Amino acid sequence: MSLFQLLIIAAIQGITEWLPISSSAHVLLLSDTFGADGRDELLLNAVSNLGTLAAMLVYFRKDVASAVVGGFELAAAPVTKRALSPGARLAACVLIATPVALVAALLYEGFLPEDAQNALRSVPTVAGATIVFGLLLWWADARGAHNRKEEDMTFLHALIIGATQAVAAIIPGTSRSGITMTAARALGYDRTEAARFSMLIGAPILAAAGLYGAYGLFTADPEAGAMLTFEDGMIVAAVAFITGLASIWGLMALLKRMSFLPFVIYRVLLGVLLFAMMPYMATS
Repeated sequence: MSLFQLLIIAAIQGITEWLPISSSAHVLLLSDTFGADGRDELLLNAVSNLGTLAAMLVYFRKDVASAVVGGFELAAAPVTKRALSPGARLAACVLIATPVALVAALLYEGFLPEDAQNALRSVPTVAGATIVFGLLLWWADARGAHNRKEEDMTFLHALIIGATQAVAAIIPGTSRSGITMTAARALGYDRTEAARFSMLIGAPILAAAGLYGAYGLFTADPEAGAMLTFEDGMIVAAVAFITGLASIWGLMALLKRMSFLPFVIYRVLLGVLLFAMMPYMATS
């Protein structure tokens, strides 16, 4: 894979990671176009998460700092018996939102046969998930009142929203950000709060995926057929950081002015296009 192709993949991954349109689907299709095999595509997608995670940490640095300080307060809470501050509650929500998806990702990587993983990363699966979960986002965005804020977040809501990440960890095309925003909207949170919480709770999962990808590339054996190197992964992460930061800024600005409908339309059109291209892709 050429440097130019890596830069394209990294830029697209950074742009799509935080948008509810599935970064893994875009990286999967680009990697397939450029000739990367399943393992290289998976590692490339994983290591790019280091860049997009860094972008989120920079953009939401005040929230992140508050949650980090709140984490120490949370750890001391059994002793101090004090009511939790907003930062401590945010830290608790992030922690509660993480385990289900993390376990699902570990089970997927450790126990699901490679043939099954390849089937899940197939074009029909990506196309179907892109459409189905896009329509689900439209339903959640259009229903009922949506005026809840962070202070209304309960631990049960955090658990439900975080648990949906397990679906995205298994099925490309779902979109981790998309399905968590869908869950938050279905629970009544406004658009910017849904997006903000979706990004914050994704930090542990993205960190784990990014480190897994970096380790996989660092230990890759070119003589065994590995196409990508650790240096390639760092280039991807750096570019994903820049485009990811721009993507977050754009998304948060847009959600103050419009609904998720444009993203839903994009997902449906992309899914239909993928289904239409399947006969050609199957013979190429």
